[in-house]
This record gives sequence, structure tokens and C-alpha cells, in this order.
Amino acid sequence: MHAEQVTDPVAYHGEGPVWSPSWGGLRWVDMLAGDVLSLAEDGAVGRRHVSEIVAAVRPRRSGGAVLGIERGFALEDADGTLTRLLPLWDDEGLRMNEGGCDPDGRFYCGSMAYDQRPGAAALHRLEPDGATTVVVEGVTVSNGLAWSPDGSRAYYDDTATHRVDVFDYDTERGLHGRRPFAEIPDGGLPDGLAVDEHGGVWVALADRGEVWRFSGDGVHDGVVEVPVGMVTACTFGGADLDQLFITTSRENLPPAADPLAGSLFRADVGVRGLPVREFAG
Repeated sequence: MHAEQVTDPVAYHGEGPVWSPSWGGLRWVDMLAGDVLSLAEDGAVGRRHVSEIVAAVRPRRSGGAVLGIERGFALEDADGTLTRLLPLWDDEGLRMNEGGCDPDGRFYCGSMAYDQRPGAAALHRLEPDGATTVVVEGVTVSNGLAWSPDGSRAYYDDTATHRVDVFDYDTERGLHGRRPFAEIPDGGLPDGLAVDEHGGVWVALADRGEVWRFSGDGVHDGVVEVPVGMVTACTFGGADLDQLFITTSRENLPPAADPLAGSLFRADVGVRGLPVREFAG
């Protein structure tokens, strides 16, 4: 399968795409610029600056959005008012990186060290009442996180492990029973991921221009080729959730290199995704 270009190179480090009807379509982040991007029906790209870093964005059931920002969380009201919650740490060498919501409406965002030092980061959870919890410690580069169609499993990758892991999930225990799900050979770097209606897991690979699909039992059974060297994340969107939107990055590239890097891409992959899970707070 091959992806088609949707936008010009509009992001330095495009990440975290998410489709929500409440927004009228697709949003994603230009993470290191601190901007949330949006795609209009005519293909125009909107841009809103929200913080020094914006790592992830998800819709709120009450309207607006929840965001992972440099050292914690922020809430956007339906009218666009942004409220930053208290920082979760003081270390300026750490930042948030990627996140998502569980079936019970709690929002997770994981961190990383700017120098990617091993084990310095964690996966954090924001409750609807504003309380926060560390749910996974000793992480290096916290990345993709998405739940199975029935909500009983969650797929997650710490990029430095070169694999995707799977957790069991229930409301009371949360994420538990972590174990390997799929290895990425040749030192592959799994980044953002999405799950389709059949339980297939689509994983963006940051070290090559590809998104890989794994069946629910971890068998590699599909590839989407993207004409960019660093593919960062993917999500299902469109009115029927039958298009795979893919973000890319030009982080650390010289100006003339990889000219399409930073563009948004789209692929018809013959399967539908799942509706976005929203934050209950």
C-alpha cells in the first residue's frame, strides 16, 4: 500500500493525529513548535499555538480538548480557553511525548528525556477529577498507546525497546500484565500507533518511511509505504473512519533534505478504524 501526500511540509515535527467529529475532522501537533494543526475540508491547514511543547491532544466529552504539554497537562474549553494544570515535575530535561484516552475516559501521556537517557521517563494518567498517577516507570521514549476494540487490551511502545508491548486493561486495575506483542527487526523504532475495527495494530516506524500492520495476535501482515524517512504516527479518519492519516517529521534534517518531510499523508488501507476515545473530564 502507498500513502498520498495531503499537505505541504507544514510541520517540523508532526505527531499525534486524531480524528474527531466534534472538531469537524483531523487535528495533529507540530510538537516542538507547541502548535496544534487542523485540516479543513478544502485542504487548508489551521495552526494554533498552545504551549512551548504540545505532545498530544484528545477531545473532551464536554467539548474542547485535553492536551499533553511540556511538563504536564492542559485543558481547553469549548470556547478555546486554555488552562494549564500544575507541572508534574521540575526537571527541564524531560518533556511529554505521546498519549491517548482509555475506555473509561482517563487521559494518558508519556514522557522522554530530551537526551533520551534510558529509564528517565514515565507514563502518566490524568483522571477526570484532575488527579494524576504514574502508571509506568523506567521508560526511555514513551510513545504509541491505543486500546483494542473491546477495550480489554492496550498496545504501547517505548521506542528504545524496538518492540510493541500489550497490557491487559480493566477499570479497577488499569494497565497490567505487560508483555511483548511484536518485535521490530533491525533496530526498528516504533512510534505512534492506531488500532482498526478488527483489532489490527498499525505502527508508524520512525526509522523508515513505513507504517506496519500487525494482526491481533502479533503477526506482521501489511505495510504502508510513505515517501519520507521519518514517519511518526497514524490514525483512522474520514467520515467512515476508512482512511489512515500519517504524520511525518523533519526533525534534525538540513533544509534541502527529504523535501516532503513534515507533510501529512493519507492511505486507503481497506479497513476502518475505531472512534476516538474522549477524555471524561
